[in-house]
Amino acid sequence: MTRPESSPAPGPYRERASRLTGAVVWTRAAVPGDAAPVLPDGCMDLLWTEGRLFVAGPDTRAYVSDEPGVPRRYAGVRFFPGTAPAYLGVPADELRDLRVDLADLWDAAEVRRLTERVDAAADPAAALEALAVRRAADAEPPDPRLRAVVAALSAGAAVAQTAEEVGWSERQLHRRALAAFGYGPKTLARVLRLQRALALVRGGVAAVDAAVVAGYADQAHLAREVRGLAGVPLGELLRGSPRP
Repeated sequence: MTRPESSPAPGPYRERASRLTGAVVWTRAAVPGDAAPVLPDGCMDLLWTEGRLFVAGPDTRAYVSDEPGVPRRYAGVRFFPGTAPAYLGVPADELRDLRVDLADLWDAAEVRRLTERVDAAADPAAALEALAVRRAADAEPPDPRLRAVVAALSAGAAVAQTAEEVGWSERQLHRRALAAFGYGPKTLARVLRLQRALALVRGGVAAVDAAVVAGYADQAHLAREVRGLAGVPLGELLRGSPRP
């Protein structure tokens, strides 16, 4: 039975490290008109809102949710890049740029039971995390070379160099990246580089310096990538509300 709740007051986005290695548990309260973009980050999320469990696939562009007409609470487990397909049992490229009900991926009756369990929990985020931890424990672990791919591309390594470092051909790397991350290594590198630059800017580094440190040719190059992946100018993006 669903635990009765009053409508949540608007609240900030919050996150903490998960018990699942590399994952993050987050919560937020959404209100009508809350349309800040969710940027590509190379990750997939298992999400809950009352009465529903669903999965956010890997994004290739900014995602702007169409919030319902009433406030809603959300909780999510954001998996480390490349790990979610092993836990969820579905290739990442099949969920690219999609939000999919978990019942479309797993047994529907089991998902109903899991949804009721998370709905009834005093701490839905903790219950969702427990679900993810149990699922990961029962699954074959992700290929550890995928973490090496993320590390290499995050550090600015070229695709050919990354493939050589992990012992794959470039074609093998591309095929494995599609299944693990939802897109090829060049797109993943763009996404990771943008996230690095934004983290630097939000940490107080000037945009011109953040662009160079993150591996862009100059600030104009960073600005073009922000528009391409986020759909808005850098200044507007930074003024928006933080989102998972």
